[in-house]
Amino acid sequence: MRPVSLSRHRRALIAAVLGAASCAGIGLVQAQEMPKSPVVINVIDAAGNLALTQGAFEAYQAQNPKLVSKFTFTKAPAPEIPAKIKAMQNAGRSDIDMIIVGTDALAAGLEMNLWVKLFPDYAAKFPKLQENYLPNAYKMQALAKDHGLAIVFMPAGPLVEFNPDKVKTPPTTPQELLAWCKANPNKLIYARPANSGPGRTFLMGLPYLLGDKNPADPINGWDKTWAYLKDLDACIEYYPTGTAAVMKELGEGSRDMTLTVTGWDINPRALGIVPKNFQVLPFKGMTWVNDAHYIVIPKGVPPEKQAVVLDLMAFLLKPQQQAMTYDKGYFYPGPAVKDVPLSLAPKDSQDVIKEFGRPDYDKWLAQFPHAVPLETKAMVDAFRRWDQDIGTRKTK
Repeated sequence: MRPVSLSRHRRALIAAVLGAASCAGIGLVQAQEMPKSPVVINVIDAAGNLALTQGAFEAYQAQNPKLVSKFTFTKAPAPEIPAKIKAMQNAGRSDIDMIIVGTDALAAGLEMNLWVKLFPDYAAKFPKLQENYLPNAYKMQALAKDHGLAIVFMPAGPLVEFNPDKVKTPPTTPQELLAWCKANPNKLIYARPANSGPGRTFLMGLPYLLGDKNPADPINGWDKTWAYLKDLDACIEYYPTGTAAVMKELGEGSRDMTLTVTGWDINPRALGIVPKNFQVLPFKGMTWVNDAHYIVIPKGVPPEKQAVVLDLMAFLLKPQQQAMTYDKGYFYPGPAVKDVPLSLAPKDSQDVIKEFGRPDYDKWLAQFPHAVPLETKAMVDAFRRWDQDIGTRKTK
């Protein structure tokens, strides 16, 4: 046998072995070892998720003092994350070990190829993942395209939230919402979709409500949606860059109505930001656009830290940790996995949901169909189009 043939044979053999290992979920990357001494794990929260999971992070550290000396937590707006991580990677730095993202930053990071691929390379860390997820949460997991892990789930909206003292006949269709807005200029508010769960849920829910030709294609399939949003823009004063500002204005009485989701209905009322008596309604014939938060690992994280983050991610999917995500209704209900009833949650979470939750939610969630948000590129395109055509002059 000539040397060149032997070389090819060896290369083929090596490729076959590596391919078999990858198929088994145990590739070379799977052999990462835990750190020899405790490490600091630096976390960015770009989804407001720590309200749901910080207690679980602390529980992990308490149970694993030989792995984690401490977690550092910082918060950042979702639109800032991709550029920040890209700059860090271009500089050869690894200042951030993990990021908690919503579908917004998840999509932007996927488009820029910023995240470590998790599956199938690390599948062994998450056995029976599909079996463990709630069915709609598993559909949300598919949006991560193997580069992230869904850790909480919310069948979001869009819903209409209003002050019942000011709005006697609340709208239940987009046409009625537009008519109300024009009759009550500057009393409707919603936030920039690229940095607001309720904002993007409203944006992605409209094509279903309006009967657009392709709800999955914001560029070529949303003619009715873009025309509607431009019409609605005429009676909206401005678009805040985040949902918290929306709820503050709603609670203070400068606005009478907004578009919301389950968690942003319950939590601000539980915290006293929005009066308890404010009401919500679904749109007639609506489709729920579901939501989730994910953990992603930026490329370039040292192997020993990556091993800890993967172990933490598996820990966060355990029922005891998932039960903590009921929190104060912020991402209602919260758990992404099966068999985590409210009765497993801490008592203060149970009390909040019983007082500020809505019995109608169970009925509405069963009544209307559910859809996943836009795919990565389509979501980025939708945000860009909204920013250019709708929010460019009024976002602040």
